[in-house]
Amino acid sequence: MKKVILFLSLLGVLLVTSGCLNEMIGQKITIQKRIGEENIFEDFKEVTKRKQVKKAIDIVKNANWENEKVEMASYADYQFQFPPKNYTGSEGKMASYLLWISSNGENLEIVTDGDRYVKLKKQESTDLYKILTGEELIK
Repeated sequence: MKKVILFLSLLGVLLVTSGCLNEMIGQKITIQKRIGEENIFEDFKEVTKRKQVKKAIDIVKNANWENEKVEMASYADYQFQFPPKNYTGSEGKMASYLLWISSNGENLEIVTDGDRYVKLKKQESTDLYKILTGEELIK
């Protein structure tokens, strides 16, 4: 009986530990914020919570992207990156995005380095902004 209890205790510890380790090596979003009026960004935040990362990836992935090069009137407010889905710590192509808050303060506009553009709907903008900044999307 003692061996069974010991075995179950060790199994429980291993499951908890592997879950924590899996969280640490899972995907994350890195966000940089523009400082001043120049095109200079500084590290702002990392999002590592699995549900938030998944929701942000889903919002970006399922957006109605347009394949066109756009010229924005100002520098991006934020930039953010997703590591590749099968990220293992080795060098890989990061998905990188530039993000603007629209002039009405209700929508986000995103441009990729591959000349793709999207203006997110209000609810998607609100959700993504909350995930990336931890703040509400109101100017």
